[in-house]
Amino acid sequence: MEYFEKYFYNLNIAFEAVVANRFRSMLTALGIIFGVAAVIAMLAIGNGARQEILEQMKMVGVNNIIIRPLFATDESQDETQRGRFSPGLTLADVESIRSIVPTVQKVSPEVEISTFAMNDGIRRPIRVGGVTPDYFDVYRLNLAQGNMFTEEHMRNGAPVAIIGNNIRGIFFGNTNPIGKQIKAGTNWLTVIGVVEDRMVSEDAIENLGVSEFNNVIYTPVQTLLLRFEDRSAINIAQLQQQSRRGGGRGRGNVVVIGGVAASAEDEKAQNYHQLDRVTVQVENSGQLTPTAELIQRMLIRRHYGVEDFEVIVPELLLQQEQRTKDIFNIVLGAIAGISLIVGGIGIMNIMLASVMERTREIGIRLAVGARKTDVVFQFLSESTIISIGGGILGIFLGIGLSRAIMHFTDILTIVSPESILISFGVAATVGILFGYMPARKAAEKDPVSSLRYE
Repeated sequence: MEYFEKYFYNLNIAFEAVVANRFRSMLTALGIIFGVAAVIAMLAIGNGARQEILEQMKMVGVNNIIIRPLFATDESQDETQRGRFSPGLTLADVESIRSIVPTVQKVSPEVEISTFAMNDGIRRPIRVGGVTPDYFDVYRLNLAQGNMFTEEHMRNGAPVAIIGNNIRGIFFGNTNPIGKQIKAGTNWLTVIGVVEDRMVSEDAIENLGVSEFNNVIYTPVQTLLLRFEDRSAINIAQLQQQSRRGGGRGRGNVVVIGGVAASAEDEKAQNYHQLDRVTVQVENSGQLTPTAELIQRMLIRRHYGVEDFEVIVPELLLQQEQRTKDIFNIVLGAIAGISLIVGGIGIMNIMLASVMERTREIGIRLAVGARKTDVVFQFLSESTIISIGGGILGIFLGIGLSRAIMHFTDILTIVSPESILISFGVAATVGILFGYMPARKAAEKDPVSSLRYE
C-alpha cells in the first residue's frame, strides 16, 4: 500500500508541475495534438477508400467478368482485321458462353436505350434496360414488390417491366404500381415488380459501367430487341443493301467497318452491337483469369478475327486500385507519423529545459530522502501527462477534421476505433520514450550541487 501511495504522490507532483506551467505544456503538446489528428484523419480517408472499393466489389460481384463492345474503325483495326465483317456482341455469343465454358454459373446480357416514359400526364426522359433474371442475381438486386420475369415472359418478349425505386416515385407516387401500365417510348409495359432501393457511387458508374439501378425500367431482353430496337438486325439490313448497291465492301461512297455500312465521311463508326454489355459469373475467383482468356479467344473466333470487344475482370481492377490507394495512404500516414516524432522531440527539449530550471527543486527532493527512481518517475510522468493530454485533444481534432473533409470534399471518411487506439498508443509511447532521457538526467544530478545552484 505504501508503495502505491509513494508513486501516487510522485504522480501528483508531476500533475501540479504541468498545471503550473500550463501554457508551456500546451505549446509542448501541440506537436502531439496535430500528429494524432493527422494520423486519425489519414487513416479515416484510407478506411473510406477501402469501404468504397468493397462496396464496388459487392456491386459488380466478386466473381464477375464483364464484356463490353468496342466500335472498331478502319484506322483502329490492324491489317489482319481490316475489311472483315463482325456480327458484334449478340445473344448468340451469350448462348455460346453459357453452353461451352464449363466454369460459368450465370450469364447476364444487357441492352440499354434512352427514351421517354409517360404515365398519368407525367413525361420524363428515362432509360430502358433489357435484361434476364440472371441480371438481378448477378448484381444482388432484390425486389421490394412484385415478381420476377418468367420463362414465358422471356420466350415471348412480353410487354412487362420491373421498375427502379425512383421510377416508381416519379410516375406512381405512393400508389401501388404492380399491375399498372407505363409507356416507354411507343410501348406500353405492365409493371410486375419494383427493385429495392440501391445506391451506386459515381466511381462505379464511371469506371465499371454499372447502371444507376433506381432510375431504370427493366424489361426482358427479348422484349427490348423485339419491341424497341435491335441494332444487329438494322445493321445486317444495311450491309445487304450496301452489297446490292455497291457490289461489295469498300466500293462507291460506302465502306463497311466491322459489319456497319457507314458513309466514308463519317468520323465515328455506328454502333452495330446487339448487346451493350454481358456479365459472366464464374464459380470462384480463382477461375476468373483463365475463364476471361477462354472467353476472349472464343469471341474472337465468333467475330471472325475482329476484336471489337473488351473483357474486363473488375476484381483485378479494384484490387489494383486498392493497392494504389493503400500505398498512397501509407505515405500519408508516414508523413502524419513524422508529426508525432517531431512532437516527441519537442517534449524532450522542453523537459530538458525544465530540468535545468528546476535543478534546486530536484536537489531538495533528493536531500530529503527521495530516491533517483522517484525523480525519474516524476519527470517521466510529466512528459507522459503532456503526451496523453495532447493525444486526447488530438483524437477530438482528428474526428472533427475527418468529418470536415467528408462534408466539404465529398470524400468518404471512416474513423475506426483501431485508428484511435493506434494514434493514442503512439502518442503515449512517444511521451515515455522522449521523456525518459530528461528524467534520467534529472535523477543523476548531485544533491549538493543542486542545492548550491542559483
